[in-house]
Amino acid sequence: MEGKQSKIHYAWWILVGLCIIIGVSKGALNNSASLFLTPVSNELGIGMGNLSLYLSISAIVTLVFLPFAGKLVAKYDIRMLIIIAIILQAGSFVAFSFMNSVWGWYIFALPLAVGGTFITVILGPVLINQWFKKRSGLALGILAATGGVIGAIVQPIVGKTIVSEGWRFSYVAVGVAAIIFVIVATVVFIKKMSKEKGLYPYGAGDTEGGDQSANNTATDKGVTLANAKKSSAFYALLTFFFLITAIASFMMHIPTYIVTKGFSQEFAGSAMGVYMLGVVFASLIIGVLNDKIGTKNTTILSMILGMASVFIFLYAASSSVMIFVALILFAFVTSGIGIIAPSLTSSLFGNKEYGQIYSTVSLGLAIASIVAIPAYGYIFQFTGSYSGGLYTILAMLAINIVTVIIAYKGKEKLEKAGLWN
Repeated sequence: MEGKQSKIHYAWWILVGLCIIIGVSKGALNNSASLFLTPVSNELGIGMGNLSLYLSISAIVTLVFLPFAGKLVAKYDIRMLIIIAIILQAGSFVAFSFMNSVWGWYIFALPLAVGGTFITVILGPVLINQWFKKRSGLALGILAATGGVIGAIVQPIVGKTIVSEGWRFSYVAVGVAAIIFVIVATVVFIKKMSKEKGLYPYGAGDTEGGDQSANNTATDKGVTLANAKKSSAFYALLTFFFLITAIASFMMHIPTYIVTKGFSQEFAGSAMGVYMLGVVFASLIIGVLNDKIGTKNTTILSMILGMASVFIFLYAASSSVMIFVALILFAFVTSGIGIIAPSLTSSLFGNKEYGQIYSTVSLGLAIASIVAIPAYGYIFQFTGSYSGGLYTILAMLAINIVTVIIAYKGKEKLEKAGLWN
């Protein structure tokens, strides 16, 4: 796999490893966390609000840790960081199994968030940006789609295990399995670039096997974090990150919205299954479009599809078929967090200090995840309808189109000032 004679470029094996690592971290850990809330709450007599507060603590820790995560990537061996991160994240699951007080969840929310932030937010974009100098959009699309598939497979298994074996055993089983899978995938697939071993970025230079100087140039070209922070492009991108996450957060309320339109809870569940298929489909399409028509055009198209989705929710939600169509279109926006956001960062600021810049602008993701979900809930609580939230989403989608245009104008200014080098 390592040599230049291999028919499959090693960057694709890096992607295989990432799909396993991030798929396990998201699907088996992050996405299954909600499955434990009810059994833990019932057995220990902890109020659901008090217990679920640990998820908010995790979000706050993520917000604080993000700026440091990018610096760690630039300074230390990424394989060592992955192993430490999964031990922190999955080890917290194991620790939860021994807890009898809600304070245990509050305390271990810290390592849970630190490990999870590194793997689920930073790792994929950074490694794909390093290893894929072309077809990075496709790689991000495959990564996002695979994560959705793994989550869809693992979550029912976790749910059945909780019912049959109890939540304590399930916490341990999930945590230990995640540590094993991630460490094995890291050791087998994640490697450093090396000219001698034929490990170089896919598409670096004029050919895949370009000389080392070409590889270094491709890797290092871009803007420093210090210069990026002085540009309008940086703050436009930060705004985009915040808004696209706030928009995507509405997914947590869509099942309730569907029920308010007169459909059954069973139909709402089926609709969300269609949405998950839409995420896989949209992730692959966005990845291909990103490489074919460019990040800027793909982003604008995704926002337009999102607006079409919201219009359907507002004015055609009486039809089950139209709800399915709306959910599939909305997936083009939610998938953008994992594909468009990192691609925009690379397109606007290059590779020189990509990890540090991406982790910094990702603060917008963390802030929005804390604010948006309860905000939609309060809109429904006070007005009895989600219409106000949907109109707000329409406005945010339109603003995002404007922020992308502003961001690329800011990039032109950076280039003219000679700061892109």
